[in-house]
Amino acid sequence: MKKRLFSVVVPVCNEADSLERLYRELCTVFESVPYEPEFIFVDDGSTDASPHILQQLSVGDTRVKYIQFSRNFGKEAATSAGLSYARGDAALMIDADLQHPPQLIPEFIEKWEEGAEIVVGIRRPRAAESFLRRTGSRMFTAIMNMIGDSYAPQGSTDFRLLDAAIIKAFRAFTERGRMTRALIDWLGFKRAYIHFDAAERSDGSARYRYGGLARLALTTIVAHSRLPLRLAGYLGALIIFLAGCLGLFVIIEQFMLGDPLHIEVSGTAMLAIMILFLNGIVLVSLGLMSLYIGTIHEETMHRPLFVVRRILNIEE
Repeated sequence: MKKRLFSVVVPVCNEADSLERLYRELCTVFESVPYEPEFIFVDDGSTDASPHILQQLSVGDTRVKYIQFSRNFGKEAATSAGLSYARGDAALMIDADLQHPPQLIPEFIEKWEEGAEIVVGIRRPRAAESFLRRTGSRMFTAIMNMIGDSYAPQGSTDFRLLDAAIIKAFRAFTERGRMTRALIDWLGFKRAYIHFDAAERSDGSARYRYGGLARLALTTIVAHSRLPLRLAGYLGALIIFLAGCLGLFVIIEQFMLGDPLHIEVSGTAMLAIMILFLNGIVLVSLGLMSLYIGTIHEETMHRPLFVVRRILNIEE
């Protein structure tokens, strides 16, 4: 009997040190798994030897599907490209730096065969991880669970298996500013979880810097919640209420009771404070509005999410 097809999607950006080892480990895993694999490597504008290595792998093994971008479009675009070309009954997203253990793939498949449509890898906390990165990740997840339309447990990662039905639904998304796992969480469906310990990177350096993580977090919050807009309105109403109470207090205390508390607040000082508060509210509101207007502008341009330079071993 012909084996069912299983896709493995690997976004790649300057991962030359780990690609051959990852390929060997994937091949070893699928020797004991009753599925025919297709390894979809998406080169996101690498400037090291990654393109050469991937081309060599695709020439030597037709199971290796190679997609090369014309430049760097980001990990989210690379993951989306891999899923758009995946033809398996399910697809597993895995990082190229070997922090996601390939040896756990049989466990993901087992959960899927038991009925889960999404299997999510949950990373256990690492002592070596910096306090800032660990705290920032927890805060982001907590904020998204509070203001978003879906729930994600602490430690959830892009290391996850998707059923073909999920992949089909994911392809319907059109937004450019995206966070893949947040979109998958938004879809719902039946899910299962696998906890794992992340291995150390083969070259010891993370590709995502704090600035990139902050931009991704901000983009995700804006794309998945309208609460910041409502908060600006709530904050404005609160300031108006407080300013009204303060103004009423000054009128009663100074003009009606003759300043028994001897506060001696001048009209000019009171006006300056009120103007300062109101200007702050205006600036906060304009800042939030600019984020949403920028998102609308980006979506209405209808630029492609990614541009492919070369495709090997994939039938269009």
